[in-house]
Amino acid sequence: MAQELEIKLSVAQSDLDRAVAWLLSQPNTNPSDTLRLGNTYYDTPNGDLNRQKIALRIRKMGDKTIQTLKTRGEFVDGAHRRQEWEWPLIGTRLKMGLIADTPVGQSVNLAELQPVFETNFERRVVMIEQGESLIEVAIDSGEIVAGGQSRPLNEIEFELKAGDASALLTWARRLADEVPVFLNLVSKAEQGYYLAGLYQPTQEAGAGSELAVSDFLFLLSVSWLTGQPFPVEEDELGAISGLATERGVERLYQQVMRALADGVPVSDLVSGKELGQLQLAIAAG
Repeated sequence: MAQELEIKLSVAQSDLDRAVAWLLSQPNTNPSDTLRLGNTYYDTPNGDLNRQKIALRIRKMGDKTIQTLKTRGEFVDGAHRRQEWEWPLIGTRLKMGLIADTPVGQSVNLAELQPVFETNFERRVVMIEQGESLIEVAIDSGEIVAGGQSRPLNEIEFELKAGDASALLTWARRLADEVPVFLNLVSKAEQGYYLAGLYQPTQEAGAGSELAVSDFLFLLSVSWLTGQPFPVEEDELGAISGLATERGVERLYQQVMRALADGVPVSDLVSGKELGQLQLAIAAG
């Protein structure tokens, strides 16, 4: 078992090339091979893994096949930290015995596992070396497919391979100054489950209590996924407003909140830089 620490940004497909060009123009950055990845996610017909915030997939990458199990984990200083198990496979059949040796093996009926959705995309990779830190940047472009439906998938992930975790947020903020980004707390798996009809995220806020930063960012992500209005009143955002002032982004906060109050969908706000810059400024809260 390993721990994964990453920041995931949704980016318009038209901005991906600009993002790559900017990354490669920076010192100590190097491109890697472009890969085609096909991923099949598994769950029970009742979505038992999804309810436990667990994702199980088989990934085909060139001549390699990998079975992966991930927990949703926790959101810390703008990044996701989660547990991850990976096993190389011969062939593409799910190996139940590998899962049986993890805590998940005791919580679901493994015999009921079946394919639920796919994510298929092209991945470009840029490696960043900064002092003692090593960051892998994965630029993904493709689609999520479930039940004859599909939705676009365009993401940039900064994953820490070694060194100082704060470097992830620093690079994400620098990129947000170059192209519009959206700090997305909804994973590829959750997007797939939503498309498959097995996941309906909760959009309820704190019933009058002030929202924490992680809750604010998650509710933005839910609104982005579902297309529903942002479900928070201004009196619940005192802590977020104060943090925005403290971080010197009060103007960005006011712009974003005016747009949300006017009913502008989060998916439309993603086309401008303000929302992503605000998210990343307050993420390390």
